[in-house]
Amino acid sequence: MTKQLPDNPDFEPLTRTQVLVAMGITAIVLLVVAKLWLKFGSVTLLSLDFTVEGLLIGLGIGVGITAMSSVVYRLWSAYRKSADVYLNLVLKPLVLPDLIWLGLLPGMSEELLFRGVMLPAIGLNAVGVIISSLVFGVLHLSGSQQWPYVVWATIVGLLLGFSAVGTGNLLVPIVAHVATNWLSSFFWKLGHREVEA
Repeated sequence: MTKQLPDNPDFEPLTRTQVLVAMGITAIVLLVVAKLWLKFGSVTLLSLDFTVEGLLIGLGIGVGITAMSSVVYRLWSAYRKSADVYLNLVLKPLVLPDLIWLGLLPGMSEELLFRGVMLPAIGLNAVGVIISSLVFGVLHLSGSQQWPYVVWATIVGLLLGFSAVGTGNLLVPIVAHVATNWLSSFFWKLGHREVEA
């Protein structure tokens, strides 16, 4: 019999392999959707320019999102509870080297689809940013009690979307997303290491 997470009886704990496979499959599905949209839609991929400036802006945004997340986590109890359920499900089974994949797979595939393809398809404007961010937020819904996590993911999507529109460079939200995932998951793992032991 599998032990359920104490914070949310709706979720069975996942194994490390299950989390890694789910991340890989999700990344592949998002990449296929993006490729099909590009092939059959009249959409042009947002420019991807590998520049030092793009890297630095993306890193700065990633650090900023991580810092904001930490503040929101401390101040908003509903978000903290929602995030802990989600992060216990996803991060707890992983070991530190797995965080490389946790940053790269969602960071690249989600940004390619949401900011690289969906945003230009809807429009490189506030309406496009809002709609793509709402869809991005809903993607992070893992249960009816997880709405605060969806709200936060939508806010992050807005920041990433406006960074894409503002710079015209898909590299910026990709780097920001990857950096946010790496930093946030690393700090969460460190903070919960004694709990897991």
